[in-house]
Amino acid sequence: MGYAERRGELIASGLRGSKLRSALSQAADTWLAQLLEAAVEHAPASGIALVAVGGYGRGELSPGSDLDVVLLHDGSRKPARIASIADAIWYPVWDAKIKLDHSVRTVAEARSLAREDLAVALGLLTARHVIGDPALTAELRTVALADWRARAAKRLPEVEAVRAQRLELHGELAYRLEGDLKEAIGGLRDAHALTAISASWLADIPHGEPEAARARLLDVRDALHIVTGRSADRLLLQEQDEVAAQLDMAGGADELLGAVTDAARTIAYACDLAWRRIDQVLAERTRSGRRSGTAQRTPLADGVVEADGEAALALAADPSRDPVLLLRAAAAAATAGLPLAPTALRRLAEDAAPLPTPWPRAAREEFVRLLGAGPGLVPVWEALDRTSLLSRLLPEWERTRSLPQRNALHIHTVDRHCVQTAVQAAARARRVARPDLLLVAAVCHDLGKGLTDDQGAPIDHSEAGAGLVADLAPRLGFNAADSAVLAALVRHHLLLAQLAVNRDPQDPATLDALLAAADVPGGSVGPAEFVALLHALTEADSEATGPAVWSRWRAALLSGLADRARARLRGQAPSAAPAFDGSALAARAVTSPDRLAVVALAPGAAGVARLDIALPDQIGVLATVAGVLSLRHVRILAAEVETVVFPVRSASSVGSAAGADGAEPAGEPWAVQRWTVAAQYGELPDIARLRTDLRAALAGRLDLAARVASREAEHRPVGGRSWPAVPPTVSVLDDASAVATVIEVRASDTPGLLHQVAAALAQSGADIATARVATLGAEAIDVFYVTDAQGDPLTAQRAEQVAEHVRASLIL
Repeated sequence: MGYAERRGELIASGLRGSKLRSALSQAADTWLAQLLEAAVEHAPASGIALVAVGGYGRGELSPGSDLDVVLLHDGSRKPARIASIADAIWYPVWDAKIKLDHSVRTVAEARSLAREDLAVALGLLTARHVIGDPALTAELRTVALADWRARAAKRLPEVEAVRAQRLELHGELAYRLEGDLKEAIGGLRDAHALTAISASWLADIPHGEPEAARARLLDVRDALHIVTGRSADRLLLQEQDEVAAQLDMAGGADELLGAVTDAARTIAYACDLAWRRIDQVLAERTRSGRRSGTAQRTPLADGVVEADGEAALALAADPSRDPVLLLRAAAAAATAGLPLAPTALRRLAEDAAPLPTPWPRAAREEFVRLLGAGPGLVPVWEALDRTSLLSRLLPEWERTRSLPQRNALHIHTVDRHCVQTAVQAAARARRVARPDLLLVAAVCHDLGKGLTDDQGAPIDHSEAGAGLVADLAPRLGFNAADSAVLAALVRHHLLLAQLAVNRDPQDPATLDALLAAADVPGGSVGPAEFVALLHALTEADSEATGPAVWSRWRAALLSGLADRARARLRGQAPSAAPAFDGSALAARAVTSPDRLAVVALAPGAAGVARLDIALPDQIGVLATVAGVLSLRHVRILAAEVETVVFPVRSASSVGSAAGADGAEPAGEPWAVQRWTVAAQYGELPDIARLRTDLRAALAGRLDLAARVASREAEHRPVGGRSWPAVPPTVSVLDDASAVATVIEVRASDTPGLLHQVAAALAQSGADIATARVATLGAEAIDVFYVTDAQGDPLTAQRAEQVAEHVRASLIL
C-alpha cells in the first residue's frame, strides 16, 4: 500500500494530534523504505541512505505536508547509478501526487551547501534516518550539528533577521484574524527557531509551555489540512468553524482563535526571551574581546536596576516586604523601554507581597506611570501577563486574555487592543487635566466584551464594562468621584464617534446627547473636562482599533463635535459646523442649460474631497446621484441635502418681484447636495463625465438599477467557500433628532448600498434631509434623517413602516 492510500486510511480512522502525525511519518518511512529497497534490488544499502529533514525529520507530518528527503551517498557508486536509484524513488512519489522536496548529496556536499544556505542548515538540524546505511546518516548529523555550533555566532543573527522579515510580511499570529500558522510571529517557524537556538549551545530555551503550544498549532494545522483537503497554513475565516469542529471545540471559531492566540503568544514570548539571551551572550563575547569588563548595573528606580539590557531587581530589593515593587519595576522597565528580566519576573512571582485593598497611592501612581509609558508598555504588560503577575493585579483581565474579535475592524484581540489603546492614550495625555483617568479608562474600556446574559446572548459591553470599572476603580485607590468619571468614560466610550460620524452635526439633538453624557453626577471633573477626556479616549480607541476606523477625516469629525461642545459649555455659539447654504449653487443650476450644477473641491491630505451638486428636486434624486457615484467608483463618506426654492418666472414677470396681483410667483424646489467623498481606486472621476452620467440617469437613459446590480455582482467574491452574511438591521432611533426621523441601516458594505437604501426610502415616500454614511471595514453604518412631504418628522407608526420597507428591500 502506498503512502497516499495509507494517509487516507489514517485520517478516516479518526486518529488525531501527535498520534496522527507520528503515524503519517511512520507510513511515509515504510513506503520510502520499500522504494529504496526495490531501487537497490534488495542488496545491502551500504554507502547510501534516505534521510528525512524538516518537519518530516521531526516526525511531524501533517496530512498535507511535503515529504522533505535527502538521498545521501558516500560517492562510491557511479553517478548514473545514483541517478537511477533516485529516479526509482522520486517518480513513484510524484505519480502518487505527493509533494516532494528532494535532493541527492554526499555528506561533504550537504555540509558545504549548509554553510551557504541557511534553510538547508536549519533543515539538517532535524535530520532523521529512514532507511539505508545508518552510519552515513549519523555522520551527516554529527557534522551538521558541529558546524552549526561552530558558526552559531554568525548564523543565529541571520535567523533573527529572517524573523524580522517575517514580522514585516506576516505580522503576529496572536493578533491576526486570518493568521499564517507557520510564518507569522508566534507560529511554527518561531517554534523551530527555538530548536536552532538550543542546538547552538549558546543559550538555554524555555521548555514545557512552548512545546505544548507548538503541539496545539500543529493540531490546528492538521485540522486545516483535513478541512481544506490541501496543504494550507493560513487560517481563513470561512474555514475556522469547520476546523474548530474537527478539533471538537464546542465554542466554535471563537474557541479556536482563542487557542491559537494563546499558543502563539506563548511561543512568541519564549522566542523573545531566547533571542534576548542570544543577544546578551554575543554582546558579552564582544565585551570580552575588547576587555571592557562586565556589564554595569544602572539604577532605574528604588530596588530596580538596568543590567544587560534588561530591568532587573537590585540585589537588596525584597519583594516580600515591598508590595509596590512589582508595579515600580514594571513602570521603570516600560518607561526606560526595557524588558523585565526573567529572573526579576521569577522573584516577583514567587515572593511579591500582595497589595492591600484599596491600593496605596504609591501603587496607583506607579500603575498610571506604567500605562503612560507609551510603546514600552506592550512588552512589559505581556511579560506580566505570561507570568500570571497581571492577574494578581487585575483579576478582571483573565476573562479578556486572548479573547478574539471576529470582525475586520480590529487587528488585535480584546486584551491587546486595550493595551494598544493605553499606548495611544499616552500620546494624548498632555491634552487633558487628568491623564490618570484617561489612561486607566483606556486600558479598561473593553473589559465588558465577551459577557453574555442568562440566555447566552451578548450584552452591551459598554454598559457591562462600566459596571466592572465601577467596582474596580475603588480597589485601585480612586475615590468615589474619580470612580464615577471612570465608569462614565467606559460607558460612553463609543458615543463621541457615533455622534460625530453617524449623526447630523447641525441637529441640536446631536450636541445635546454629548453634553448630557458629559454631566457626570458626583464626578470629579466638570462637563468640559469630561468632553476632553472622552475626545482623547475616542481617538486612542479608534487608532488602536486599526486603519478601518481611523483617518484624518474621522479625526476632524471628532474634533469638530468636541470643539462645538466645549464652545457651548463656555457659553459661546458653536462655530465648528457652519450651516450648509446651497443657494448660490442652486442659482447656477437654474441658469444652466442642463439645469445641473456640479462643483468639486480637490482632495485634501487625507484623500477626502467635497462634491456639491444642484439639480431639480424630486423624490429619489439622492438615490440617483448615489447610484451614479457608485458606478464611477466613488466612495461616499457623507451626504447633506438642502432644498432651495426659486420662483418660476414667466417672460412677462422677468424683472418683477411679484405677480400682477402682488402675490409671490410659484416656487420650484431645487435639491442641493453636498457629498463628502474619496476615490475608491486612483483618482476621482472627471466632472464632465459625472455630468453626462447624471443627465442620462435623470432623463431615464441610464438604467441605474441594472448597472448598480451588476456592480454588486462583481463585488461578490468568486470561488472558495461562502461565509454566512450577517442580516442587515434597520432601526428607528428615537429621540435622535427633534426635527427629523432618524433611521439607521447597518449592513455589509457594497458599492450600491446607499443607492439601494435611498431608492427604498424614496419608494416609501420619505424625503431624505441628510445622510451620514460610515464604513467600518466591511460594515456600513448609514444614518438617514427623513421627513414627510411637509418637512416634519414621521409619526412613530409611519417611521416603522418606512423602516420595514427598507429592511425588506435589503433582504430581497
